[in-house]
Amino acid sequence: MSSTLALTGTALVVGLTVGALFAFLRVPIPAPPELPGVMAIVGIYLGFKLVDYAGVGFDLLDTLGL
Repeated sequence: MSSTLALTGTALVVGLTVGALFAFLRVPIPAPPELPGVMAIVGIYLGFKLVDYAGVGFDLLDTLGL
């Protein structure tokens, strides 16, 4: 099993456990509570990975001298 797969599985188990705890304690989760909000986060991640994979872009902080 690759370490990425193991980390992903572990993250899923931890996330499910924490989500269940938040629901049990009836406190709001620190994430979008609806599927469209979750899909927006997935889209941001996929867009980032797509541009990274394509090898395009520039370093904004370097351009600004920061």
